[in-house]
Amino acid sequence: MNDLYTTAPAQIVMYTTEYCSDCIRVKKFFEANNITHLRVRLEGNAEATDFVTKINNGYISVPTIIFPDGSVLVEPGWEELKVKFSNS
Repeated sequence: MNDLYTTAPAQIVMYTTEYCSDCIRVKKFFEANNITHLRVRLEGNAEATDFVTKINNGYISVPTIIFPDGSVLVEPGWEELKVKFSNS
């Protein structure tokens, strides 16, 4: 899929790592609210890691979530996610 590494993907894309507690929390939020998204793991994926580093000004911060409207959330809390989806 070509739009995995763009700031305007066709669907919600969450960049994650396997053992990230924030990533697990966001995944649970998405599942609890039936929010379709694509998860891209950084482990062993240099292109994803480079993209996340570029988006986050040199930091590998996960989860980094990119929305089709071009907005980005980095390490959001449950309340921040609720606000984002109440406005969509």
